[in-house]
Amino acid sequence: MKKLGFGLMRLPTTDKANPAAVDVEQVERMVDLFLEKGFTYFDTAWMYNAFASESVAKTALVDRHPRDSFTLATKLHAGFIESLEDRDKIFNAQLEKTGAGYFDYYLLHGIEAAMLPKYERLECFNWLLDKKARGLVKHAGFSFHDTPELLDEILTKHPEMEFVQLQVNYLDWESEWVRSRACYEMATKHGKPVIVMEPCKGGTLAQVPEAAEKLFKGVNPAMSVPSWAIRFAASLPNVMVVLSGMSNVAQMEDNLSYMENFQPLTEEEKAVCHQVADIINAQIAIPCTGCSYCTEGCPQHIAIPQYFSLYNEDMRERLEEKGWTVNFTNYEILNAKFGKAGDCIACGQCEGVCPQHLPIIENLKKVAAHYGK
Repeated sequence: MKKLGFGLMRLPTTDKANPAAVDVEQVERMVDLFLEKGFTYFDTAWMYNAFASESVAKTALVDRHPRDSFTLATKLHAGFIESLEDRDKIFNAQLEKTGAGYFDYYLLHGIEAAMLPKYERLECFNWLLDKKARGLVKHAGFSFHDTPELLDEILTKHPEMEFVQLQVNYLDWESEWVRSRACYEMATKHGKPVIVMEPCKGGTLAQVPEAAEKLFKGVNPAMSVPSWAIRFAASLPNVMVVLSGMSNVAQMEDNLSYMENFQPLTEEEKAVCHQVADIINAQIAIPCTGCSYCTEGCPQHIAIPQYFSLYNEDMRERLEEKGWTVNFTNYEILNAKFGKAGDCIACGQCEGVCPQHLPIIENLKKVAAHYGK
């Protein structure tokens, strides 16, 4: 299997305020390009693109290409199940939404310490093995957002899991919060291949500070900035697939250009990635990946990832010189459709589902103070 996977999480839309309004025609072109170049791995999930992603997978992929020409992965998230019956209810709905007949890869979604007890109580590991025994799932695994110590416990208790999906990128490689390297090494210790998610950290590593971009261009001026992030993850020996949440045809074409005949990073290139990580870490204010898990249940309908993105951009600006940026206007535009940052009632729903374990409530206070509401 070629190492690039198509993450159907940040699909192009015809309405920026509605993630479910997917530009299906553009997705179809992206799917066709992907398959034409010999790539096969597609990754979706129950809630992606406001619950529209799996249906788009059917329209753009399953209905248009032979079933044996691609592999499809989807997931069961603990946030949407409360009973044994809920597991099958969602699984059967996923089969119907995708029209796939079976799933090549199926994951228990976003396991962390807070969610693990529910997965265990509802016997989800055994349930997934039963789906595999019945031919409805070809490979069973899970995605993970927590410590390497917890990962060790899970893989020791559940050696039947065949693979692990981890957040791995050069910015989080030595992060005290994400601990990409330590989690990757733990999966490797247990002999489990790794599927990489967030290699570009939600776009953070696609647009790096000017000093960082100069470092990249100084080594290889022909390579795009995001290519460094994808190739960093793909260069790891135990990585099976690197998922890229491509949002338009241009991103697809760029990724295919260097992943079709993939060449691992040299030691010099790896060192440059770590230098860039140091530069970015010195400037980033809120390490949000834009996964939007926090927004689905927000009672105030606050556009949390979008606000954090605007705030991060402004924190990299010399505001004492400019005094104002276009993001103040962008913030007002978002306010017309979503709750303001200052509307937060500190219910904690967002922090309970954040894979990055961010102090979202406190960060929203910073955003509100910055933009004046």
